[in-house]
Amino acid sequence: MKYSYIKIPPSSGGRLLKTALFVIACFMLILSELSAQNTTITGTVKSSDLDDVLPGATVLVKGTNIGTATNIDGKFTISAAADATLVFSSIGYIPQEVKVGNQTSIQITLTPDITNMEEVVVIGYGTVKKRDLTGAVTSVKSEEIRQVPAQNPLESIQGKIAGVDITRGNGSSSSGINIRIRGNRSIGASNNPLFIVDGVQTGSIDNINPNDIESMEFLKDASSTAIYGWQGANGIVIITTKKGSSGKPSVTLNSYYGVSEVSRYPSVLNGDEYVAIKREANRTTGKWNSVADDPLIFNTQELAAIANGDWIDYQSLLLSNGNQQNYNLGVNSGGDRTKVYTSLDFYGENGILKFDNVKRYTLRTNVDHTFNSWIKAGMQAQVANRDESYRRDPLNMANKIIPLGTVYDENGDFIVYPLGGSSISPLADEQPDIFSNKGKITNVLANVYLELKPFEGFNFRTNFGTNINNTRVGLFEASNSISRNGGTSRAQYTASNSRFINWDNVINYQKEIKDHSFAITALSSFVQEESDNVLAQGENQLLPGQLFFGLGNAPDNISINSGFSKWNVLSFAARLNYSYKGKYLITLTDRADGASRLSKGNKWAYFPSAAFAWRVVDENFMQNVAAVSELKLRLSYGVAGNSGIKAYGTQSSLTRIPMAFGESSFQGFTFSPLLGNPDAGWELSETTNFGIDLGLWRSRINATMDIYDTRTSDLLLPRGLPPTSGVQQVYQNIGKTKNQGVEIGINSLNIENENLQWETTLTFTRNREEIVSLVTEGVDDIGNGWFVGQPISVFYDYEKLGIWQTNEADEAAVYGQVPGDIKVKDQNGDMKIDAVNDRRVLAGNNRPDWFGGLNNKVTYKRIDFSVYLFARWGQTIDPDFLGRYDRQSNLSNSTKVIDYWTPENPTNEYPRPNAGVSGSSTLYWSTIGYVDGSYLRVRNLSLGYTLPSTDKSIFSNMRIYFSGSNLFTFTKSKKLDEYDPERGGGESYPMLKNYVFGINLGF
Repeated sequence: MKYSYIKIPPSSGGRLLKTALFVIACFMLILSELSAQNTTITGTVKSSDLDDVLPGATVLVKGTNIGTATNIDGKFTISAAADATLVFSSIGYIPQEVKVGNQTSIQITLTPDITNMEEVVVIGYGTVKKRDLTGAVTSVKSEEIRQVPAQNPLESIQGKIAGVDITRGNGSSSSGINIRIRGNRSIGASNNPLFIVDGVQTGSIDNINPNDIESMEFLKDASSTAIYGWQGANGIVIITTKKGSSGKPSVTLNSYYGVSEVSRYPSVLNGDEYVAIKREANRTTGKWNSVADDPLIFNTQELAAIANGDWIDYQSLLLSNGNQQNYNLGVNSGGDRTKVYTSLDFYGENGILKFDNVKRYTLRTNVDHTFNSWIKAGMQAQVANRDESYRRDPLNMANKIIPLGTVYDENGDFIVYPLGGSSISPLADEQPDIFSNKGKITNVLANVYLELKPFEGFNFRTNFGTNINNTRVGLFEASNSISRNGGTSRAQYTASNSRFINWDNVINYQKEIKDHSFAITALSSFVQEESDNVLAQGENQLLPGQLFFGLGNAPDNISINSGFSKWNVLSFAARLNYSYKGKYLITLTDRADGASRLSKGNKWAYFPSAAFAWRVVDENFMQNVAAVSELKLRLSYGVAGNSGIKAYGTQSSLTRIPMAFGESSFQGFTFSPLLGNPDAGWELSETTNFGIDLGLWRSRINATMDIYDTRTSDLLLPRGLPPTSGVQQVYQNIGKTKNQGVEIGINSLNIENENLQWETTLTFTRNREEIVSLVTEGVDDIGNGWFVGQPISVFYDYEKLGIWQTNEADEAAVYGQVPGDIKVKDQNGDMKIDAVNDRRVLAGNNRPDWFGGLNNKVTYKRIDFSVYLFARWGQTIDPDFLGRYDRQSNLSNSTKVIDYWTPENPTNEYPRPNAGVSGSSTLYWSTIGYVDGSYLRVRNLSLGYTLPSTDKSIFSNMRIYFSGSNLFTFTKSKKLDEYDPERGGGESYPMLKNYVFGINLGF
């Protein structure tokens, strides 16, 4: 099936969008002038607890954006029709609604909502009021998710959730999002959290339309995750999509168009700089002393390019501005019995590299139907289709190839091998009929439920969900493509299918007996996944136009492989929530899981948890402390599990290998590199969490702090085996890790008056992960880079001190070196450097000391402005570009940031160019790239304007806005002035900054 959409060319998109927004704005202003005559209403808003006027209270005409705020005397003036309803609200108070009728003066007294904790939070297999929450759960609502336009909703909330570390993999249009909740616990199993969308488990949410999300809940401690047992160790993300509602149908139309460009990317040496470094490399060996010696080090074509000033900036030829566009239509409707929410969405993105693009089409329908007072049923279903084109990243080659020469010859023909060398042009894949790599992905995520409430307090719900994925990827690489580099062409076709089912049966029973409140949950759950795949490929396709189709016509090396896997988990769980007088809260949970992927006799495990909370604010001695509106202490302990090794990871399997006897071929088999272990069982994580929830001045300031300690034991560790065994690894339950940290979240309403409102949100996370033990207690595993007492991923290397200087020639000679070579520390002072005694775990690792965000949102009348800062501080990275230095300058280029040593430039950064020594043979070469990767960035900046609306207007809401993402980045190290450290070191697909113009309509 083919799809089409209206595409706004980058060159004209901005003009078209600006013109459209201007016309719509003028149209809306005219409509507002033609609206019916309204009555002017005045009045005063008071506070019942303060027995005084209430300044800064909001007065809004219900169903519109028409509103005002009370002045310092608590007075207001507003215009509204006689049949309108006014809504009076203020932070920390219960809202009130008043019908206007024939009133021209209204006096209102608002009652304080002392706790401001009536908000309902989604937890595992149920909901709970925020005031009764005992675990560490953070909720994010739809408006906050939509604040940063993005393809993936996780990218929109980066840094906004304490304890949740979110980074983008790279800048490609199909890039995924990396997420860690409270650090890494496992070494061999997965550290990814479990995503649950409307009750259906899934591994990612790449296909979820952000406009469809009502809320996202992040469950972080064992009290909240233990109810999910087998996948709770890495945290849980619960996504609830929008539901239909009764009353007048409402329609929303949201659209934006944006332009993207490279955020920061390290440049390479130009032609003159390359010539200079190659001359210096040969001066070191005595081969070059002046320009007259150029023929000794450059070939004829290179000399001609130097004479003509011909050099190629491959980066500028490969990279261009990309764009994104999104169109979303949502309809919310329903009656007394049936409620429906439906949405259509299109997202398209063209990346900064040619052939890098994605188109996503999404249809969602949520239906809830009430048959009678005790039977209800419904469905949540989404179908998403993605058309993707993947580019083999050419930048690695573009950053290394000699920059001399031209792209085309004198006849205008493309030069496949510049300067007649062996390195193919980085532009080769962009030529006609050379490269194609396209994928089609269809995802169905659906859930049906039946809910019974036969008597008061009792609820039974059965959910059956499915997650179906069908993926097809076709690849064609011609002979002159970068990958084939002059070899035979290759075509490849890959197809994979997965079918996941999720059946839950949940009983909830609630009962109150005087001061005692009970809520009991019991459930059974069954999940199963089947997947299969096939790979077919052939070489030397007869016609490039056939691409990856017609593989049977390929004359050479046709091969076919296929695979299948299946696993399931059966679970039972129970939970008790108890409350005494609403201020002493207890949650007890236990869950049993049986996982097929683990070994016989070790498939079942139990995951208990207990949590206690004390609402101090409800105690009698706090009633006169007016400044404190919320104070709750929380303590929890629990165990969660992880069985996240691949299916059949505990079994030994055979792999076919080709063999021959004389002239005859024979099929042979050998053990796969992974040895089976009949004793492999569960990886267990025990977490203790202490939390404080604090609200001040009727919740104008709300703060949450959690301190946690997670101990993971029986790690599913891929233990290395001796080569003489004939296998490489085996999964064993050995080793321990721990994670300790603190999370802080603060929300404040700084200013609230008639025209101005200023809100601030601050998050801070500090996590420390550590290996406690490995195969042998107290012994490091140097081969895998695992060290007791250190984080899971560290840098183990020599400690670079600088470069040997001219006045240190005698000392350098002791170590067999000369001035201009890399100088490292002799750790034990034995006057020699060796790998056993002089390597150490370097200070710093690739996990930050802390990360956090600061968001400020200011609303002045109808103008809203927000700026969001995000920081990752105290991380060490080893960027590829800092090691991209060709000392010989023979066949490759170097990055421009390289400050290399010469007798005239006695730097301590990089060794002297040397035509006789390659980088790979240079002593301690691996030490040159480590750098402090701390950074602060303006993650998002947004400016919007909401047009006035009246009861006679066509639209109930209209907002136009501009949003910029990743606009400015400040790095601690000057070496990273041209690099975006969010990548952590990689160079492929640079990170992006985006400029987006959008419009939100409601009618």
